[in-house]
Amino acid sequence: MSVSVVIVSWNTRELLRNCLLTVEREARLLEDVELEVFVVDNCSTDGTVEMVRKSFPSVVLIANQENAGFAAANNQALARCKGEYVLLLNPDTELKAGALGQMIRFLKSRVYVGAVGPLLISPDGSMQESCYPRPTLFRELWRLLYLDRLHRIAAYPMTDWSLDRARQVETLQGACILIKRSVLDEIGLLDQDFFIYTEEIDLCRRIIAAGWRIYWLPVATVVHYGGQSTRQAASQMFIELYRSKLHYFRKHNGWLGGFLYKVILLICIVPRLVLPPLAWAVSYQREKMLSIMRLYRLLLFELRSL
Repeated sequence: MSVSVVIVSWNTRELLRNCLLTVEREARLLEDVELEVFVVDNCSTDGTVEMVRKSFPSVVLIANQENAGFAAANNQALARCKGEYVLLLNPDTELKAGALGQMIRFLKSRVYVGAVGPLLISPDGSMQESCYPRPTLFRELWRLLYLDRLHRIAAYPMTDWSLDRARQVETLQGACILIKRSVLDEIGLLDQDFFIYTEEIDLCRRIIAAGWRIYWLPVATVVHYGGQSTRQAASQMFIELYRSKLHYFRKHNGWLGGFLYKVILLICIVPRLVLPPLAWAVSYQREKMLSIMRLYRLLLFELRSL
């Protein structure tokens, strides 16, 4: 059996080092498994390339001279992968002992399953949102209006789920996904029109559309630090998030879906610009509110050109 691990990095040198160390440990735990590891670096300036070359000489390193985007960088490695299974892994993750083996065995034993994802946890051990329902226009409106706090529609009630059994889901969090190579050969690689964000949602949708199932496997655990690259350019990444979501709805719902999503954003942006100033007098988080206002003001300005 052969497994390819693909990691795209951007200025996350020490997190990537720890991630690769856990991948190496997993490789030692796996019997009769040939493991190849790719790191695609999107023009980091923190010494990532030098670290990988020095500390992990067996890793196949692709050093881009510019930031190609997350989907495109993954595809660079996927085009060269030879594994029967492909693990798409973020550099700000750490595989808990046995996690990769659990996912491999699950996929291998179920011919109808195309992809599987682990239980993602924060460094403090708290559960993260590892999977969620497929986004729809209604779910996006519900989520942006914070109505999920009243009744979960845009998210799964994961805290109520058993951690002892796998569960079929619609979308996996992109931090860690194990996919059968045959599935990628059938549906194609990541859509490079997504620069960053939402590419895994589109991928999961295409997997299901091709007749495969997707599962969340909580007995496999992965620590996810979350947002370590994107927070380095928070304003730009905030815009990219909604640019990607807009592309998603245009792709799957046509021009009308894209138009309606922009209307939803407009409906939800206005209260975020009006209400924070009214809350300043009773809140000590004034700087946080000001930061949120700046982001949504920027999104409102950019909305015309998205």
